[in-house]
Amino acid sequence: MLLKKRDLSDCQALYSLLTHPDVFPFIRHKPNSYEEFLFMTKQTIEAEERGEMISRTIVDERDRPIGTINLYDIENGAGFLGTWLGKPYHGKGYNILAKELFFEELFFVQNMETVLLRIRLENIRSQKAAEKIPYVTLANQSRPSFYKAINENPSGYRYNLYEITKDAYSLYYKKNNAQVQGPIHPLEA
Repeated sequence: MLLKKRDLSDCQALYSLLTHPDVFPFIRHKPNSYEEFLFMTKQTIEAEERGEMISRTIVDERDRPIGTINLYDIENGAGFLGTWLGKPYHGKGYNILAKELFFEELFFVQNMETVLLRIRLENIRSQKAAEKIPYVTLANQSRPSFYKAINENPSGYRYNLYEITKDAYSLYYKKNNAQVQGPIHPLEA
């Protein structure tokens, strides 16, 4: 499994996966049609070129698109994480692998300092997944301004806020990848 830069050629496969009722309610931007998803993906690619976000397609061992992972609202070395996987890929370990690859790029290549996760209270699957990650901390109290901001939204959704710092991830990475040699290189287009 690996990550690759977003490409319009992956949109058909991704759209068929994101429309599943176990996935669609929890994605950030909800397209009403394939054409709208195509347009949104084009906007995503352009936003990355402007430095506003970082977005990758998650692919399986056969190079098939299975989801996306994104860092939104980048400001001052921090941003909000958004990840989704197609239903057939839930519970198979892709989520944590995608996150670790993405965090390597974010912290060691893109020089980000903080990744924030907002997870809706009713999204128990995502909360449990986040809480299994050893370098994630619940940040409802340590980041009160962010916590307040994400819970003051027009939709009325309630969220928990989680945080991953570069220091926490770096420590985890060093402990678990002592045998890795050489620098980490940015993804090729």
